[in-house]
Amino acid sequence: MLRLKTFLPLIACAGIVAAAVAAVVGQIDPDPYLDPLNLTVSEYAVLDRGGATEFSMMALGVGSLALVAGLRMAQAPVGALAERLMLVWSGALLLIAIVPTTAPGLALDLPAQVHRYVSITAFVVMPVAGALMAARFGRDERWRAVARPLEWLALAGGFGLLAITYVALPGDRVLIGLVERVLLGTEVALVGVLAVRLAQLTWPRAVRLPWNVRAVRLPRGTRGSRSSRIAVG
Repeated sequence: MLRLKTFLPLIACAGIVAAAVAAVVGQIDPDPYLDPLNLTVSEYAVLDRGGATEFSMMALGVGSLALVAGLRMAQAPVGALAERLMLVWSGALLLIAIVPTTAPGLALDLPAQVHRYVSITAFVVMPVAGALMAARFGRDERWRAVARPLEWLALAGGFGLLAITYVALPGDRVLIGLVERVLLGTEVALVGVLAVRLAQLTWPRAVRLPWNVRAVRLPRGTRGSRSSRIAVG
C-alpha cells in the first residue's frame, strides 16, 4: 500500500507531462491543410494521422485517474463532489481518445455525437472541481499553498468556457481551435498543480533510511553531544 501511495504521484506527473509533450509535438510541422487555430482538438486529431493527440488525451486521462487515487490515499480535503467531477474528467478523456469524431463538414454519426458531448462534459467539470477544491484547500495547512493557484485557474477556466461558448455559437467558430486549446491548457495546468503538490507531500514521507535509527538514553551524568545519543540498530 505504501509503495502504491508513493508511485501514484509519479504516474500522475508522468501522465500529465507526457500529455503536454505529445500535444506540442502534434502541433509541430502539421500537414499544410491543418489549421490548429480554427480546428478543434478533436477535428485536428481525426485529420492528423500521427496519433499524437489521441495519445495526449489517453496519457492525460491515465494521469488524472492516478491523481484522484493519490489524493484519496493522501486524505486530501477534495470533497466528494469534486472527486466525482475529477473522475468524470478522467473517464471523459479516455473515452475521447478511444471514440473518434468525424471530419469537419461531415454529418455526425453516433460515435461522433458521443465524442462531442463527452468533450463538452470534460471541459465543463474541471473548472467547477477546481473551484470546489480551492475553497476546501484554503482551510487545510498542507494544501493551502495551492488554494490560490487553483482559484485563479478555475476562474480562468470559467472565462474560457464563456469564450468557447460564444465562439461556437454566435461567433461562427472564429479561432475556435485557439480558444479551445487555451481552455484545455488551463485545465491541464490545474491538474498539474495538484499533481506537483501531491508529490511534494507524498515523496518526503516515503523516504526511509536503509538502517533503523533509534534514540538511546545515556546514563545520568554522562556527557555527550546530541549526535552521540543516536544509535544504529
